[in-house]
Amino acid sequence: MRALLIKGLLHLLSWLPLKVVHKIAVFLGQKIAKRSKLRITQATRTNIYLCFPQLSQVERNVLITQSLIETCKTFSELGILWLWQPDKVLKLIEKVSNEDCLQQALQKGKGVILLTPHLGAWEMAGLYASANYHLTALYRPPKLIGLNKIIHTARERAGGKLLATDKKGVRSLLQALHRGEIAGILPDQVPSSGGVFAPFFGIPAYTMGLVARLSQKTGAKVIFTYAERTSNGFHIHFLPAPKNIDSNNLEIAGTALNQGVEQCVNSCCNQYQWSYKRFKQHPSGTIDFYN
Repeated sequence: MRALLIKGLLHLLSWLPLKVVHKIAVFLGQKIAKRSKLRITQATRTNIYLCFPQLSQVERNVLITQSLIETCKTFSELGILWLWQPDKVLKLIEKVSNEDCLQQALQKGKGVILLTPHLGAWEMAGLYASANYHLTALYRPPKLIGLNKIIHTARERAGGKLLATDKKGVRSLLQALHRGEIAGILPDQVPSSGGVFAPFFGIPAYTMGLVARLSQKTGAKVIFTYAERTSNGFHIHFLPAPKNIDSNNLEIAGTALNQGVEQCVNSCCNQYQWSYKRFKQHPSGTIDFYN
């Protein structure tokens, strides 16, 4: 029942222009910011306090509200990004920057690992990549099974291939890289296993080792991408990963990976998904920042 309601809401939002759904998100985000006991508000506040201790209380509160508004935009725009025809969605892209770094990496013939943090409209970043390149991407199936089909259809409708984050999915990523194609990964999710603790904005964060392992096995270059929201649409960015992201030392590689995410986030900090519990695991095993 819940999945049906969500799908109905997505279809309803897909009938509206992007500016209108974003205005709705502004209203909702401002309301949510005032509800300090909501879990989404608490997690956002905790992350911003941890990552930006240098900010004043006023500055933090402003960033918290802005972040919650942008988080609401992430969900309000899904009807458009998932249900409109791909060519119509892609017309919302106003600018693409530094795409030549991706194209040059692909010319080496060893594939590219394309990392898309939870920043801005990551669904748009994935759609752009799958519409213009051979993309195989991993994803975590939703808790609501009823949403699985709509997510698959939405993310594959421009030509990309979507696979669950399991051993079979990782093998498919390797095969795509060996073919000289693109393997897409969300780099800032807390891995279920095989990770290391590395600093993210100065705080130890359990970080995936998958990117380093794939790069070591294939020689694939690592590129970051994200879709920044603008006043009238989106701006797609590409940038090379920091050095040592393919290091045999997973702590060094994890540190470089998080530095790459930070570099993306710092360009439009309020558009990062600060509501995600990035620090839910701690090296000591005893600290829980979110309780």
